[in-house]
Amino acid sequence: MATQPWPSEWLRGTLTLAVLRVLSDGPTYGYAIANALADAGFGDIKGGTLYPLLSRLETNGLVETEWREGDGGPGRKYFQLSELGLRRYHQQAPLWRAFCEHTSNFINPDQPHQNPEA
Repeated sequence: MATQPWPSEWLRGTLTLAVLRVLSDGPTYGYAIANALADAGFGDIKGGTLYPLLSRLETNGLVETEWREGDGGPGRKYFQLSELGLRRYHQQAPLWRAFCEHTSNFINPDQPHQNPEA
């Protein structure tokens, strides 16, 4: 896995939506989620960050879990989006795109600031 290239406060703000994105591809387990995030350029996401997030998603009804037997090893806890989680992902993804565009326009010194609400 790659080292974390982004400031941690940026990741805290985006990690939930990024995990929902990974789970939108189908059920998977924690280590595979961390690898998918690393492969996508988010850097190393430690278990101490990822598993409490997955637990919160489960508590909030966005994720469902299932234990599956491992291939020659211990079982794994699989996570998948619930119907509510899938709806939340589809609601937040376009909002995130708009927020990123707005933020980029605001902080880019070569572009005049435009309020999207104006």
